[in-house]
This record gives sequence, C-alpha cells and structure tokens, in this order.
Amino acid sequence: MHLLLIEDDLDLGRALLAALQLHGFSVEWWRRAADAPPRLDQPLADAVLLDLGLPDGSGLDLLARWRRQDGRLPILIITAQGALQDRLAGLDAGADDYLVKPFATEELVSRLRAVLRRGAAQASEVWTLGELCIRPAARTAELAGAALDLSRREFQLLLELARSAGKVVPKSQIAQKLEPLGEPLNAAAIEMHVFNLRKKIGPERIRTTRGVGYALIA
Repeated sequence: MHLLLIEDDLDLGRALLAALQLHGFSVEWWRRAADAPPRLDQPLADAVLLDLGLPDGSGLDLLARWRRQDGRLPILIITAQGALQDRLAGLDAGADDYLVKPFATEELVSRLRAVLRRGAAQASEVWTLGELCIRPAARTAELAGAALDLSRREFQLLLELARSAGKVVPKSQIAQKLEPLGEPLNAAAIEMHVFNLRKKIGPERIRTTRGVGYALIA
C-alpha cells in the first residue's frame, strides 16, 4: 500500500520512511505544505500521514482544505501537539486518527492498518470476501482455506481490487497503484497480471468492464 508523508523533521522523516518500508508500505515524503498534493480526489495513495507543525503553514489548514474538496482518503495526524483541544480540532477537521509524538512505530502501523481496513469495509485484519481471505499485514491470501501462491504484483492487484470489492476499479488507478513510485504499468502488463490472478482465484471472481477496468466479485 502507498502512503503520503508530510513531515518536516528530517530525522523523524527518514526513520518513518525506513520503518514503513520494512512493513511493506511504499512512501512519498514531503516536508512543506506547499509541496503536498493540492487535492486528494485522485488515487494518489491509500492514506496520508500529516504533521501539523509545518515550516510554511499549518497542517490543520491543509487538512481542512482537502476535506472541503471532498477528499476522502484516510488521514492520520502525527504531531507533538497533544493537548485535548488540539486533538479535538484535528478530528473535527476531518482526520481519521490522531497520534501524538513520540510514538512507537508499531502503534503507528497498527493505526494505519485500522483506518485502511475501515476504508475497505473490513472489521478485522483478515479481510474476508466469500471464500477469499486476505491478510494485508502478512501479505498472504487463501482461497477456501488453501494458501494462494501469489507473486508480489498479483497480491498488490488482489488487494487493490479487494479494497473496492464489487466496484469497478479503473485500469488507470490499478496502473498507478501497482507502481506508485515509478512509471504506471502499461495496459498489457495489467492484463497479464489479471490473467495470472484469475487462474489462481477463479476467472469468475474478476469481472471485466471493457475499456474501464476490473471488479472483484466475492
């Protein structure tokens, strides 16, 4: 899964970058509000980690602007501002969670996974869709109790489709999410990964909407 990190502290930013990558996340890191994406209404990432004390403005203003634009991406505030009124202001402005520095990386990762699974309408760390069981943290999946032998790309694809189960995920979004830090995958590569995933989970579980994208059917 891909994250946006807006954090001005160099040491903390580097530490978070390394720790989150070890937990399987890819991360884009900005240090100023001016460098952050102006909108969150496109599939840039799966979640945002936002510091409030930025050198060129308040992260709270950035959060409020995103929410006014109806950006629904999960946003987790990470800040040294731990007073009750600060926490209430952040949550009221649209944050999905609020974590006060200093914090343990394990707690940050756990809170991240919680907001991500809520966005996928899943109640626990094991995502269940019919006979499919997906464990994002372990990066494993099962079908009817049998472990699936999925490549990294196939698991990324399955997870992206599962996040919007029953809905068509556009090819352009899949292309970006499977390669968030580089050139988006081309159509031929996506079709190959879909073909291979279908062979492993059953062709009836992935529906094609021609010219648009794919949907995972539970």
